[in-house]
Amino acid sequence: MAVLTPERAESTPVDPLRAPRRRPPRPRRQGTPPLPGDRRLAAALTAVLGLATFVSRVWGLDYPGDLLFDEAYYPPEALELLRWGTEYNRGYTFIVHPPLGKWLIAAGIQLFGYDSLGWRLPSAVAGTIAVVVLTRLARRLTGSTLLGLVAGLLLALDGFSFTLSRIGLLDVFLQAFVVSAVACLVVDRDRVRRRVRDGADRVNAAGFRLGPRGWRIAAGVLFGAGCAVKWSGVWFLAFFAVLSLFWDRAAWREAGAPRPTLVTVRRGLPGALWALAAVPVLTYLASFTGWFLSETGQGRHWATQHPDTAFGFVPGALRSLWHMHGEWLAFHSGLSTPHPWESGPWSWLVTGRPILLWNPQGLTDAAGDQVVRYILMVGTPTLWFAFAPAMLWLIWRIAARRDPAALTVAVAIAAGWLTWFVNLDRTMFIFYMAPAAPFFVLAVTLALQDVLGTPRASEFRRQLGLGAVCLYLAVVAMTFVFLHPILTGDPLSHGEWLERMWFPSWF
Repeated sequence: MAVLTPERAESTPVDPLRAPRRRPPRPRRQGTPPLPGDRRLAAALTAVLGLATFVSRVWGLDYPGDLLFDEAYYPPEALELLRWGTEYNRGYTFIVHPPLGKWLIAAGIQLFGYDSLGWRLPSAVAGTIAVVVLTRLARRLTGSTLLGLVAGLLLALDGFSFTLSRIGLLDVFLQAFVVSAVACLVVDRDRVRRRVRDGADRVNAAGFRLGPRGWRIAAGVLFGAGCAVKWSGVWFLAFFAVLSLFWDRAAWREAGAPRPTLVTVRRGLPGALWALAAVPVLTYLASFTGWFLSETGQGRHWATQHPDTAFGFVPGALRSLWHMHGEWLAFHSGLSTPHPWESGPWSWLVTGRPILLWNPQGLTDAAGDQVVRYILMVGTPTLWFAFAPAMLWLIWRIAARRDPAALTVAVAIAAGWLTWFVNLDRTMFIFYMAPAAPFFVLAVTLALQDVLGTPRASEFRRQLGLGAVCLYLAVVAMTFVFLHPILTGDPLSHGEWLERMWFPSWF
């Protein structure tokens, strides 16, 4: 048998059928799209959408004048904040949420009086802000002004977000703060990537100083404000603090840093601990200023009444606040009182069990026929039924394309929806979905982006995709208009009301 020398081996032809096949290298990730150049037009169209959203929220906002659902708690507590600077230490009720959301309700009461307009107007403002910020966020994530407007319009046409913006509850403020905080972090991500790319010639094993990161600090303030409305905001803070560090690492890696993880630890972690840990905590504590200055706030002098507790070197006010938070945590963890309108996280995806906010009985018209006035906090079904498929599409975009926009939305959904599965024994309601709803809308928008097609697609393909997107928007808009009477309590005959009760769980 002949032995191949190196020279003969190099000249021996290789059988193409037996040669190992080499796949082309897979790109590490799909790039972040650049912002479109229509800055002024985009701002003008966003302003128009925001104005239309605000008008739709405030039209007939003071009706009905009754306290609806948990308005029985928050407007009275907001009034106490105006009078005493803190919620009064009463024996017959227990304060279970931080004060910032109630301070915002108090601002409306201060301006317009203690009536339904006063305690609901701040919610309408917050709901409008959420639509405007989501529009800008979607534009940045997709690189398309059209898709940004699609996302904002879908949120504006969501019946759940609409009713949430017309009632004096806390969750709409959490929604606005969370969406704004995420938007600030995404801007910070893009600016850091640009700074690192522009200074690529200076990249070494230690990286280089990135300079001030005001957008990240603004995100920390907004995340802290969200936590000061409801504690569920802390999940968004934790998840996006980690994601922000991964964004930093990706920026250093793309710039050619030999050890991107180490550079991130050196150049990103100290600032992240300040902006996304210390700043949120300070913002949260600042919301308790009235409580610190008061003499009658609930639990304010617990430490004085219990001088022998541990950590006596800690100021009494902080120990009292810590104890009160422990009681709040025990309350929320053990809340399992049955309620006729409670629902679980799975049903939220299809707005399976909405909340009846108002339904007075015994109403008749001039002819003596029954009149139904019904206010239901229900999502627009043609939008919400797309949430689950859109979420699956997100997973595909992450796995197949390593799409940064899809990853951002998925992290937000995990923080605002999946975390509710931690304690399924707890009594829950669909309005807990408030901070996650805009990101489910973003998931639908990303799916519509693929329906629309890429800019490199043929003109016919793009026109066909645009027609499909417009048709879907029209269906969502028509559904919203049809359900509008049961979102605002407009008078309906019994038959007209039944036409809008699409599922038994809506009764």
